[in-house]
Amino acid sequence: MKSAETLHIALRALRAHKLRSFLTLLGVIIGVTTIVGVVSIINGLNAYVRDKVIVLSPDVYILTRFGIIRSRKEFLDALKRPPLTWQEYERAAASLTRCELIGAGTGQRGAVNSGTRRLEDVQITGVTPNFARLFSLEFEAGSFFSEMENDAFRPVAVIGANVRDELFPGLDPIGKTLLVRGLPFRVIGLMPKQGRSIGFTQDNRVYLPVQVYRTNFMPANQSMEIYVKPTGGVAGMEASLDETRSLFRAMRHTSFRAPDPFGVVTQEAAQEIWRQISGAAFILMILVASVSLGVGGVVIMNIMLVSVTERTPEIGIRLAVGARKRDIRYQFLLEAALLSLSGGVVGVLLGGLAATLVKVLAGFPAELTFGIVFAGIALSTLVGLAAGFLPARRASNLVVIDAIRAE
Repeated sequence: MKSAETLHIALRALRAHKLRSFLTLLGVIIGVTTIVGVVSIINGLNAYVRDKVIVLSPDVYILTRFGIIRSRKEFLDALKRPPLTWQEYERAAASLTRCELIGAGTGQRGAVNSGTRRLEDVQITGVTPNFARLFSLEFEAGSFFSEMENDAFRPVAVIGANVRDELFPGLDPIGKTLLVRGLPFRVIGLMPKQGRSIGFTQDNRVYLPVQVYRTNFMPANQSMEIYVKPTGGVAGMEASLDETRSLFRAMRHTSFRAPDPFGVVTQEAAQEIWRQISGAAFILMILVASVSLGVGGVVIMNIMLVSVTERTPEIGIRLAVGARKRDIRYQFLLEAALLSLSGGVVGVLLGGLAATLVKVLAGFPAELTFGIVFAGIALSTLVGLAAGFLPARRASNLVVIDAIRAE
C-alpha cells in the first residue's frame, strides 16, 4: 500500500470523529504546553542570569564575607566570620604576586535625589577606580573616576540608566549634581541601559570613589569585597586562589584544619548554583508534564482500541483483498502519531503564547527556540507512536474471516 494512500485513509478516519479526536488530544496539549512554556521561561532565565545578573568576568574572583551560601548551616557559619577590612585589602594589594589587578568595594541600598526628584532603593557602591577594568564596564557617556579623583576624595559619581531617567529625564546627566544622603556628587559617567526583568534591574546603580564612600557612608562593621584578576587569566585562577587563600588564612591566624575564614565567588561557581536551581525546576516541570502526557497517551491508546473494534469489518475486508499485516499496523500507528502530533503542534503554539504573555506582562525573560519547538513536537509524536503500538498490533493480528463477520 502506498504511503500517500495510507495517510489519506488515516486522515479520513480522524476527520470522521472530530470531537472525539479533539478530546483525545487534551492530555497531550496540556503536557506539551507545560513543557514548551516552562522550558522557554527557564531558558530565558538562564540567559538573563548568565548575561545580566551574574556579571562576573570568567577570569575574576571575589573574596567576600559570605561567599555562595548553599544551606542554613553555611549561612550561620558565615555570620561568625569577621568582615573583610580595608586594611586587609591594602595588605593583599601589596603582597599578592599572582594577580594582574586587585580592587575592592562595598555598598548598600538607599535613596538618591536631584532637586525635587527622588529615587528609592538604589544600589550605592563605593569601589576602587580599577573596578571598570576588572569588570569591563561600558559607558554611554563620560567615564569612570580615576585614581587621582579617588585619592583626592573627589565627590564624583557614575550612574546607571534608570537613575538618569528618573532624576534627569530628557537631560544629559554629565556634569549634573546628584545628592546621596544629602551630600552632592557631580555625575561624570553614565552606563548604558541594561533593562529590567524578574523584578530586578542593573540600572538602579550609583558608583562612588571608595575613599569617599568609606569616609561618609560606611558603617564600622560593614565588610568589603575584594576583586582579584589573576595573572594569566582563567588558566592562572587556581594558582592565584591558592596564594590568596594562604595570605588571608595567615593574616587571620586560621588553624590548619579550620575552614577558610572568608567566601569566594567565581562566575563558574555562581552559574553552577543557578544551574542546580533551574535544573531542579526543570525536573519538577518534567514530572508534572509527564503525568499529563502519560494520561494523554493512555487516552489515545484507549480510543485507538475502540477504533479497532469499530472498524473490525473494514480491517477484515482490507486484509481479504490483499492488504498486508504491516500495512494495517502502519495505518493505525500513523493515526495515533497524527493525533498526538496535532496535539503537539497545538501545545507548542499555546506554550509559546504563554511564554510570550509572561514575558510581556510580567517582565520575565522567555526564549522560545527551535530546539524547544522540535522537542515538544517530537515528544508528542513519540507518545502517539507508543500509545498506538498495542492497537496497531491487535488490528494487524485479526483473523480475516472473523473480522469480516464481525458486526
